[in-house]
Amino acid sequence: MKVLVPVKRVIDYNVKVRVKADQSGVELANVKMSMNPFDEIAVEEAIRMKEAGKAAEVVAVSIGPSQAQETIRTALAMGADRGIHVLHDGEVEPLAVAKMLKALVEKEQPGVVILGKQAIDDDCNQTGQMLSALLGWSQATFASRIEVGDGELTVTREVDGGLETIKVKTPAIVTTDLRLNEPRYASLPNIMKAKKKPIDQSTPAELGVDPAPRLATLKVTEPPKRQGGVKVADVAELVSKLKNEAKVI
Repeated sequence: MKVLVPVKRVIDYNVKVRVKADQSGVELANVKMSMNPFDEIAVEEAIRMKEAGKAAEVVAVSIGPSQAQETIRTALAMGADRGIHVLHDGEVEPLAVAKMLKALVEKEQPGVVILGKQAIDDDCNQTGQMLSALLGWSQATFASRIEVGDGELTVTREVDGGLETIKVKTPAIVTTDLRLNEPRYASLPNIMKAKKKPIDQSTPAELGVDPAPRLATLKVTEPPKRQGGVKVADVAELVSKLKNEAKVI
């Protein structure tokens, strides 16, 4: 079984995001970028499947500018076998990503696609579900445990009420949650080996997808600064403030 793992290049989670002076977006110049943390978990899970003999090949895919190859190399250093880079310099929305992934899935014919449940830059949480709908495949979202069986996956999902365990037939789409695993650090020998692993390059046009965004960002602003708290004398005053000032009850 082949496993396809989409990985996204995002602002590193340790970096404080700054809004551009013209409020057209967030500042990306001279900002540390890294792999989306949820996608790191997806790469780790795919590699574990291979190490357990459940998968024969792990293919990492990234859609973005030329620098996205660094993200693919990170996945290769972790243990992925090869990479695919879809070169696109502009903004790309979840539906366009799902359409490009669909074209790659039809070409690569993987048994499972594992991706992060969301990216930490836009928090859309849409790509996996859209890809499942476009392909007509089973889906298991927010996975905190995955067991590979004969032609099926047993997936424990994190839901509002606790945990839910489902079985889905392969081929399937799985999106990963934080508690699925702890991603490994790439060792120096593996980082050196990753430089020799192949990365195929493609474009949205070659995949037959128009990546033009359907949404326009009008303005990006920072959230208002948190106000200091106040002490109240009794419960009655607390209820009064919640009702009349905060207007939450």
